[in-house]
Amino acid sequence: MPADVFIPASPTSSSSDSSSRWNPSLSASLYRIDGWGAPYFTANSSGNISVRPHGSDTLPHQDIDLLKVVKHLTDPKASGGLGLQLPLIVRFPDVLKNRLECLQSAFDSAVKSQGYGSYYQGVYPVKCHQDRFIVEDIVNFGSPFRFGLEAGCKPEILLAMSCLCKGNPEAFLICNGFKDAEYVSLALLGRKLALNTVIVLEQEHELDLVIDLSKKMNVRPVIGLRAKLRTKQTNYYGSNSGEKGKFGLTSAQIVCVVAKLRESGMLDCLQLLHFHIGSMIPTTSLLSDGVSEAALIYCELVRLGAHMRVIDVGGGLGIDYDGSKSGEGDISVAYTLEEYAEAVVTSIRYVCDRRSVKHPVICSESGRAIVSHHSVLIFEAVKPITHQPKPDDIQLLLEGEEDLYTAVMRGDQEKSLLYVDQLKQRCVEGFKDGVLNIEQLGSIDGLCEWVLKAIGRSDPVQTYNINLSIFTSTSSHWGMGHLFPIAPIHKLDQEPKACGILSDITCDSEGKIVKFIGGESSLPLHEIDSNGRYFLGLFLGGAYEESMGGVYNLFGGLSVVRVSQSDGPHSFVVTRAVPGQSSSDVLRAVQHEPELMLQTLKHRAEEVMHTKGGGEEKEEDEYKNVAACLDRSFHNMPYLATEEGINE
Repeated sequence: MPADVFIPASPTSSSSDSSSRWNPSLSASLYRIDGWGAPYFTANSSGNISVRPHGSDTLPHQDIDLLKVVKHLTDPKASGGLGLQLPLIVRFPDVLKNRLECLQSAFDSAVKSQGYGSYYQGVYPVKCHQDRFIVEDIVNFGSPFRFGLEAGCKPEILLAMSCLCKGNPEAFLICNGFKDAEYVSLALLGRKLALNTVIVLEQEHELDLVIDLSKKMNVRPVIGLRAKLRTKQTNYYGSNSGEKGKFGLTSAQIVCVVAKLRESGMLDCLQLLHFHIGSMIPTTSLLSDGVSEAALIYCELVRLGAHMRVIDVGGGLGIDYDGSKSGEGDISVAYTLEEYAEAVVTSIRYVCDRRSVKHPVICSESGRAIVSHHSVLIFEAVKPITHQPKPDDIQLLLEGEEDLYTAVMRGDQEKSLLYVDQLKQRCVEGFKDGVLNIEQLGSIDGLCEWVLKAIGRSDPVQTYNINLSIFTSTSSHWGMGHLFPIAPIHKLDQEPKACGILSDITCDSEGKIVKFIGGESSLPLHEIDSNGRYFLGLFLGGAYEESMGGVYNLFGGLSVVRVSQSDGPHSFVVTRAVPGQSSSDVLRAVQHEPELMLQTLKHRAEEVMHTKGGGEEKEEDEYKNVAACLDRSFHNMPYLATEEGINE
């Protein structure tokens, strides 16, 4: 091969012309922001994602630039920031308030348009997110329309009762779940405390506990029962619905409960019918089928003499995670809030009118639809640095590989791939035989990668490492394949020219996100500058994710901040900031004692420094440095720390 062999340059990304034509609107379409994000998230003219805290009623000056929020939260305190470490969760209580108001408004409109003879009064299922400030906000924001809480275990009843002491006295406290004597006693105590508590029977034998304890405590209970409907979903969330569902009473069991209440002189206590056909109900047709079946049971209970007053349609109000509004799969629903409310009200009214039964109060246990939008998980991505062989190295390596060189120059992809495979195989065998050393093997690998790029056959999907634990922060993605919208929160005015998958920092090969909304196996991402930082947001994750996440690989809870809309110069104000769990916190959660551990390590350091010698003053200085390092490590978050500021 001649010494002046021509080496073609590796292909570059799209031209600068293409980049100059790119704009935030194209990014909004690419990441489907206008689908899953409406009306709370949008791509602004600066190329960043903005939060619209009041939904459709947000005024232009009230938009909150998410990158500016992150900059303020993470900048050092000396620079006016809060000095928080990524990853972090940003909550927007204004969005939470708007979701509650929109849900109530949707039912109010349906009640009015249908001439419905009663009203809607919802509850929030605490299991969806038990955080104190979220629950307190919901009780506070929902007080004008008697919005209540649903609890499914003893700790949830305790927190719900405490919060509802400051809420509307008419707000429901719906008590679901498995029950023992203490659970029932707590629920009955709620009525003694003048809370509007309803004990929902999930199993037939629970009635005996309620009757016995209510007499002992001298409390007249309000009782509901959960019906096991025949209507069920066929998607992932329908596995616990239908006749073989985990909870609920069959028709025969309902008849037995009514008979036992009549015998006990407590049939007037039965006032609520509850059912649940599964989360993320995909269509209003399925919803209408379930509600109609439940309404028929409600009317039968009225006929049997129960003093029925409320029909609780349970959870199931879904949100459109992929923005498709198709109702297909497990992450999309084909209706709006308004259409959901219309379907519920219409179905109940039709059945009750046919049976000449008074229209009941309508209750729903919507959690996902209330809290999902108000929380954004922010984390940083870093693309691994790949080795790029120098032109001189490529020329040297191509000498003796004329067949490969000729195939590359001709643009013959098939022959090039064949010769690359043959070269790799020869080199692996040579390495095993000791003919090639590791440096030579690495150079050959670099040449092969260069050839693949030159002929346009390299793997287009790159791995971006993210400073996050998927198991801790997106456990439903890992556990059940649930997909969430993920998008950069900045650079939306630039074309993303790379395709990436996301790999977390846990020591587990399953810590990856390789599926994305829209059925995509990669995510469009931007090239990361060597000195730049790249921030991604996971959206609509405000329900369940934090509650389900544990301390897998000892990565604990994230920093959490509350950001409210403000009419000041920055359009937002941080009302609360809580640093994430330290290494001490997560160690304590798995029964270790960080204080004793620190003392043990300090003692070992003191012993080692003393045996090394070198002078008393030097020993003391070295010990202090070691002790300070250990102390910092126990008190810092387990996630990767960065010192760089954010350049807007």
